[in-house]
Amino acid sequence: MALFQPAPQTQAEVDASRPLDIGPEQVLEMDEAAWYEKVYRGESVPQLTVRAVLMGSGLGFLLAFTNLYIGLKTGWGLGVAITACILSYAIWTFAQKVGLAKTPMTILENNCMQSTASSAGYATGGTMVSAIAALLMLSPTPDNPGGAHLPWPVLTAWTFFLAILGTVIAIPMKRNLINRERLKFPSGVAAATTLHSLYSEGAGALAKAKALMLSALVGASFPLLLELPLRTVVDDKGEASKAPLLPAETHLFDWLPARGFSANGEAFKPSDWTMVLDNNPVMIAAGAIVGLRVAVWMLLGSLLLIYGVGPMAWEAEWTSPAGATIRAATAPSKAWKEIGLWLGVPILVTSGLLSFAAQWRTILRAIQGLMGKKAAEQKHDALAAKVEVPTTWFGIGGSFAAAGVIAVGAISFDIPVHYGVLGVGMTFFLSMVACRATGESDITPVGAMGKLMQLTYGVLIPQSTTANLMTASMTASSAGAAADLLNDLKSGYLLGADPRRQFLAQFMGIFAGTLATVSGFYLLVPDATYLNGVEGLAPKFPAPAAQAWKAVAEVFKMGIENMHPMHQQAIVVGGVIGAIIGLMEMFAPANFRRFLPSATALGLGLILPFQYPFSMLLGAIVAAIWTKASAKQAEDYIVPLSSGIIAGVSIMGVLVAFLNNLILPAIRG
Repeated sequence: MALFQPAPQTQAEVDASRPLDIGPEQVLEMDEAAWYEKVYRGESVPQLTVRAVLMGSGLGFLLAFTNLYIGLKTGWGLGVAITACILSYAIWTFAQKVGLAKTPMTILENNCMQSTASSAGYATGGTMVSAIAALLMLSPTPDNPGGAHLPWPVLTAWTFFLAILGTVIAIPMKRNLINRERLKFPSGVAAATTLHSLYSEGAGALAKAKALMLSALVGASFPLLLELPLRTVVDDKGEASKAPLLPAETHLFDWLPARGFSANGEAFKPSDWTMVLDNNPVMIAAGAIVGLRVAVWMLLGSLLLIYGVGPMAWEAEWTSPAGATIRAATAPSKAWKEIGLWLGVPILVTSGLLSFAAQWRTILRAIQGLMGKKAAEQKHDALAAKVEVPTTWFGIGGSFAAAGVIAVGAISFDIPVHYGVLGVGMTFFLSMVACRATGESDITPVGAMGKLMQLTYGVLIPQSTTANLMTASMTASSAGAAADLLNDLKSGYLLGADPRRQFLAQFMGIFAGTLATVSGFYLLVPDATYLNGVEGLAPKFPAPAAQAWKAVAEVFKMGIENMHPMHQQAIVVGGVIGAIIGLMEMFAPANFRRFLPSATALGLGLILPFQYPFSMLLGAIVAAIWTKASAKQAEDYIVPLSSGIIAGVSIMGVLVAFLNNLILPAIRG
């Protein structure tokens, strides 16, 4: 099999590559035998072409910044496959109109393109917003408050090997989960449906792409206005300095009352507790996608911190085991970190683990899936051997990636080799469970996977926060990459694509994704103060996922008995709240669950500065009103418009960070 196929050159070749008359919804009902007979398009249709991989790598490289930016802000990752499909279709259509392209990109080329883009833009960045950010947060010292980054060769190797490990782990699961059991993998179905509609309803698709691009241009203007120092300001002492054209936040709520008094007796204002309006629209766009239920419970968590837990911690004093009397927070603006973190993280952990345990049937089916195959299915094995990704690729790629992960872990993170081997073994099993959960529910429980590994290695190596974080990142990152590939393979399955070529497209995206996420992390987060904040100011990137990982690692290192009494109380209370919500979600009737609190949202509201949940609520309200007024229009345009704003802010944010951190200092110096 040649690595790349030639793109279609003639109209006849283009016509032969058009979508099948069988739609994705029909393929969903077919068994494996019918798929091989009626849907699989074999070698006859161009799929893995140079132009598809280049387009996917380019779009994935840019969209990787989007996920890195939004992940450091909220802890969430956004799927990029559908956005990449719409952008690719629009870009290639434009290239044809102006004569830069001779023939259109086929539907299966675009399918391979979205695999490459998804790998680059989504599957390689998970560890950066969790374990790596947490490690940087732990690195500051009194002499070096900015902490220390990992050396770039170490970070690059770790990201690269984990992405490969996750990608090859999906190989032995594909036929069982997609061909035989026909799990839904809703995101994969959505991508296939999007591609099918793009090639049958081109005008509507181009309208969505235009909306996405225009909103991206609007979003891109905000980092220029809010972060680039373009104007000169003079302070009270007559000293001039550079500042952005617009302030990053507006003190919109200072007319409201606030609890607490400063050390000199002055009453606190709401803005002292981070109760401000963020002038950056990126979180408004994220809220429009996330929805009203999550946004409301996030805001309630923030208000609980500002008017309840935070002032209680500020006003309380206690004696630590060392005998030093301290306050819970050195400034109200740090309440989310000093006390909210210890209440919010246990809510996330206990509810997440309970949710995972509630999927015991999924876990059992995952184990049974490895036990063998039915005799009736064996007759297709000869054909499958020519079509499916060979198990030898799993053996070779898995051995290479595992050796790389174990070696980097031992050399750079002090993870003993035998514990590294154990970590890889647990990663395979937990990734298998996570991928099945993705297929059944479209939710990849990478957070729960990471916490399980942290609990395991917290017992095995309690003294090392580094080992605790990095072994957990093994599983979380690999599970995310494996689930991402299976979603893409599901899309390809519904369109008749060659799984081998799609696997290769996914593998090629790892290179662009590693380059984008590693370089983007260094640019966006020059030092730990960008994550931890400085006195009196909230951090630019609160990184809630990393805060949660860091907190769990610290508990195991210090021991809960050595923590501050109020932190101990918060951990217990948060754990109980998370357990109660988790049990309610497990046993409540399905039609009643939407009225229950969201444990994830409540926990995040306690570990995020107020301005982020408030902005997300604004976006969710706009989306809800739009949906009420015109459901069809909202369904068509909310995601493209929101994704465009996020992409524009994120990509320009990286470019502005490059200017601020590297170019402008060199010019002024």
